[in-house]
Amino acid sequence: MSHHATHRRARRVFGAALGAAVLFGATAVSASAQQFPVTSGDPRIGLAPGVDDATAGKAALGLQHLANRPKPAAVAGTNSDLAFQGDYAFNGNYDGVNIYNIADPADPKLVTSIFCPGSQNDVSVWNNLLFVSVESTSARKDCARGTGTAAPADAFRGIRIFDISDIQNPKQVAGVQTCRGSHTHTLVRPKNDAANLYIYVSGTAAARASTELAGCYKSSNPGLEPDDAAASGKSSRWRIDVIKVPVADPASAAVVSGPRLFADEATGKHDGLQQTLPTPQHPSGTNWSPQPISDACHDITVYEEINLAAGACEGNGLLIDISDPANPKRIDAVADPLFAYWHGATFSNDGKAVLFTDEWGGGSGARCRATDQMSWGADAIYEIVNNKLVFRSYYKLPVAQTVNENCVSHVGNLIPVPGRNIMVQAWYQGGASIIDWTDLSKPKEIGYFDRGPLNTTQLPSSAGYWSTYWYNGRIYGSEIARGFDSLKLTPTANLTAGEIAAAERLPKQARLNAQSQDKVTTWASAPVEAPVGGTVPATLSLSLGAAQPLGPFTPGVAKLYEATTKATVTSTAGDATLSVADPSSTATGHLVNGTFSLPQPLQVRARNAANTGTAYNNLGSGLNLLTYSGPVSNDQVDVQFGQQINANDALRTGSYSKTLTFTLSTTNP
Repeated sequence: MSHHATHRRARRVFGAALGAAVLFGATAVSASAQQFPVTSGDPRIGLAPGVDDATAGKAALGLQHLANRPKPAAVAGTNSDLAFQGDYAFNGNYDGVNIYNIADPADPKLVTSIFCPGSQNDVSVWNNLLFVSVESTSARKDCARGTGTAAPADAFRGIRIFDISDIQNPKQVAGVQTCRGSHTHTLVRPKNDAANLYIYVSGTAAARASTELAGCYKSSNPGLEPDDAAASGKSSRWRIDVIKVPVADPASAAVVSGPRLFADEATGKHDGLQQTLPTPQHPSGTNWSPQPISDACHDITVYEEINLAAGACEGNGLLIDISDPANPKRIDAVADPLFAYWHGATFSNDGKAVLFTDEWGGGSGARCRATDQMSWGADAIYEIVNNKLVFRSYYKLPVAQTVNENCVSHVGNLIPVPGRNIMVQAWYQGGASIIDWTDLSKPKEIGYFDRGPLNTTQLPSSAGYWSTYWYNGRIYGSEIARGFDSLKLTPTANLTAGEIAAAERLPKQARLNAQSQDKVTTWASAPVEAPVGGTVPATLSLSLGAAQPLGPFTPGVAKLYEATTKATVTSTAGDATLSVADPSSTATGHLVNGTFSLPQPLQVRARNAANTGTAYNNLGSGLNLLTYSGPVSNDQVDVQFGQQINANDALRTGSYSKTLTFTLSTTNP
């Protein structure tokens, strides 16, 4: 929203609630072939008004509305911009910030609200730090609600920094004051400096006095200071402010430079870009609103992958070199006699084109009426050719809105559909428009979601989408009056289910700050199942080696005689037991020699790598030696026999022996 609208008070609307209706299915219109928006044959025309989601009429193509969350009472001012991190959405608001959990996009949940008035409260986020833009002259350091211009000792205009380590209890830990406050800001992440962040501050309000903040020069009456003039070389205007934020010590954040992005390349004069109106009046025949005079940037989008930024700077569009993030430099500048206010910018994913937006009317005007040409308050698409911006086309919402609806191009981002420039963009009460600008010369609308006007009494009312963004497979909208929305893409003739699925399959982003654009480089195909496998036959296998003899036994001498045999166990069962039994009914469990048997019982034990300390046990009629809790292959087992001979045991000449039975069994084959 332009600086002409930032001090407007939110207006409460009263009236009877009307039943809501949702309309689907009309084919979207190509904007490039039109001079004026259509006034019939589109479901968005004639939607019922309504102060909330339940009562307003709705129309949609290619977008399914999932949920709406009205603004909470604690922070219920004008909704502004959005940022995202992990499962959280941060919704700026003129009264502070509302934080939502969006782990389930169909059921967003309010986590907490930060009450801290200071329009616009645009937001960005980085790990445990939340940055908030403050421009209002009534904003205070202590976050209390101001009543008029704050006293210099109490005033705050610039960037607030909150610690969100405890997401339910954010704490303001720092603030950096700037001469013109912060209308918007851009988070810059240096490629080779993980310890610091940079913030490009775009301040569009009048500069404060040097008596309030050193280095500033008042740019308005009463009290205009001579050093505000461009010729002074000191002016607070015709520049941006760059803040350096040490990530480990945000309290030491400070302004480190004031790049003169508007300077004349030949003379160095600070006000070197558009300083006069292109025509006495806007092409519509009305006064310019806002005026396209360049002394600040409204918004800067950085694309760190290619070391470029695009600046939407009131009367000009800029291409900026950010290879040195603390000292950005202008590469090119363009102007357009139809643009009232260069407002925002989005790069194509390949970085070869930029879509600029024109906020004609400052966001508070009805600028999508049937009489408003498609090149007024529109997007302008430029190709980057040899570091120059080359105009290719305009795009504007192709369907007329009522005089009760504030409407003009506003904020959005790319939907990562492979091989295409697809964008979702907010148009205030014009709703959300999905734009295909793959062909830079022929952009077209391929989807939308819209509600009816907030009411039919104001000319216009203030509502609709401030911003709409794709984030991790869903689209979220900051609705100025009606709260926070979540939406989902659905297939249309111009966007297939496969393309949507490809975008939704991308790895989750850690965060989204829309003015810090990230490049998408890799998409994955739809998963295809290919069964591969084999079967395992049921197997219980036991093999025994030859047993060593226990003797010879020496009569009259107490001694334990031992022998070992090797066993190999293989089992595919869920469990298994190795056991031994004496099937004989003669002196069971004892070795025999004809009719004689040894007085002491035969003892047996089994040891393997997992059971090295197993003790002997008497054989008796049967004995479990080892158990297995799962499959096993070629387990090497030592089966050991022990025979105790006591000094007084009578021994008969001959051979003592028994034939034993070993078994591998299971209850879970």
